[in-house]
Amino acid sequence: MESIDVAMALTFVVIASTVVLYALERYSIEIIALGSVVSLAAIFTLFPVTTERGPVTTADFLVGFANPALVTIICLLIIGQGLFQTNALEGPAQAIVHWVRGRSHLATIPVLVAVAALSAFLNNTPVVVMFLPILTAVAATMGQSSSRVLMPLSFMAILGGMTTLIGSSTNLLVVNYAAQHSDLRLGFFSFTPIGLLLAGAGSIYVLFFMPRLLKTRKTMADELTGASGKQFIAQIEITYGHPLVDVTSVAGMFPALKDMTVRLVQRGEQPILPPFENVTLSPGDTVIVAATRTALANALSRRQPLMDPENTGQTAENGDQTSTAPGSMTLAEVVVAPASRMMGRTLLQSGFHAETGCVVMGIQRRSRMPRMAMNNIRLEAGDVLLVGGSAEQIARLRGSRDVLLLDWSTAEVPRRRYAPRALAIFAIVVGLSASGLIPIVTAAIAGTFAMVASGCLNVRQAMRAIDSRIFMLVGASLAGAVALESSGGATAIASTLVTLLKGQSPTVILSALYLIVMVLTNFLSNNAAAVLFTPIAINMSDQLGQSAEAFVVCLLLAANSSFATPVGYQTNLIVMGPGHYRFSDFIRAGTPLSLILWVTFSLVAPWYYGF
Repeated sequence: MESIDVAMALTFVVIASTVVLYALERYSIEIIALGSVVSLAAIFTLFPVTTERGPVTTADFLVGFANPALVTIICLLIIGQGLFQTNALEGPAQAIVHWVRGRSHLATIPVLVAVAALSAFLNNTPVVVMFLPILTAVAATMGQSSSRVLMPLSFMAILGGMTTLIGSSTNLLVVNYAAQHSDLRLGFFSFTPIGLLLAGAGSIYVLFFMPRLLKTRKTMADELTGASGKQFIAQIEITYGHPLVDVTSVAGMFPALKDMTVRLVQRGEQPILPPFENVTLSPGDTVIVAATRTALANALSRRQPLMDPENTGQTAENGDQTSTAPGSMTLAEVVVAPASRMMGRTLLQSGFHAETGCVVMGIQRRSRMPRMAMNNIRLEAGDVLLVGGSAEQIARLRGSRDVLLLDWSTAEVPRRRYAPRALAIFAIVVGLSASGLIPIVTAAIAGTFAMVASGCLNVRQAMRAIDSRIFMLVGASLAGAVALESSGGATAIASTLVTLLKGQSPTVILSALYLIVMVLTNFLSNNAAAVLFTPIAINMSDQLGQSAEAFVVCLLLAANSSFATPVGYQTNLIVMGPGHYRFSDFIRAGTPLSLILWVTFSLVAPWYYGF
């Protein structure tokens, strides 16, 4: 048996095994992906294969890890992290939720329909990049997991992209190849009617049925902090120039503190208790509130913060102030340990700030909610303190004997004062990418640099946005594509298809062609599948004496049906990290969509093309 045949057979085994292991999820994606690359490199070393470009070497299997598409995805994830870190899209998200008030479960449908419409005329990638943070913010505002909306975002962009000539790069590639090798000339809207039929059928599934198949995916920190609505006692010192000066209560509540419960207003020696009737806040007042961690973080991150970490009354008169600007503050939760020196003392008496540099922003006591100033509460074992400081100060709390740091609770306060510049960077990246003035990879790299250089992100936050699963998944998948093409495996599949379908009716051949290309496009790139099968589709039409348009459009639509795996299309990879998806999530939710499109095409195409 020739070396190339052995390499082809073993390549099929490796790719099939890799997909099965991805689906089983018994091992991490990184380990499986690395194992597949090692296996392919070993196969082509033991059984050398030479192509028109020369011998296939290990370097050919590593090229995917420097692929421009992969670099683009990573940079876009970092840019999205910059928008998240600055809460730049909270306003638009709240506006969308307010617009659909009373029917919040429908909030995402108009956005997803708009995504599909835009994707028909713009490159899918910048459209998904544009709407990903918006939908994430909408989901957060609605109290939903982003996993419910981000995969539908990618799928709706793909569905919209299959309706016009410029909807995706695959469409252009197929149409241009067909024009060069046949008399077929497809215009801008030549396949729009049949594309709309498929997109319409797919959209019904994506919008109304697919969210039920998607599991709620959250990080551990999300699950532990988001599921609990626990309240902290905190205090707001009203100073001259404070945003709450001259704010008057309305119907016993303070509108500016709608996310907090005001428990007491301390005015000198006079405590003012609820209900608050016509109480106007003035400099010197101390407002004692009960609020969730999210509400306190929002109060800290406002452009005019409601809470000042340096004015909490926790520093002695001769103590050193630790300057912790809201834009660089990290919040974490600590528990007062048994036998802690802080027990029975107030915060000022405990010396916590002087010793650690951290400021206590709130106190949570499970047994009862004290109605007194936070700084007058004597601490007990088991009290949970919400503390703020720099990342280094928080990290040093791990060595404290007085408090126990809850590592999962550590999170940085959003840098809202940088929101305008983050939005500007994001808009420029999307605008340049959509216009085609510069390559999207160039715009993404420049946007990443701008996010860090402008202060919207620090290097640590940017590195944290890089998803190792996506990096390994893309690199390994491109290595598999190289192996399939170099060993002749992809060509063998195409040739087998032609042989098996010989003598069948045009309807059966169209349906089978769609199915085969649809399966392959989820493991090869859609462009690779399109290039491989375009000449085959044209030859099939010639042999059958049928119009080449039906076969070319069949190939074009099938190559866009990349829903069943995250590696099928670039937008799937973009949403994989932010949505916390697993490989099996795409199989579970994407496979039915692919089958729906296949069945729809098989039923509609013969009628549409008059077979």
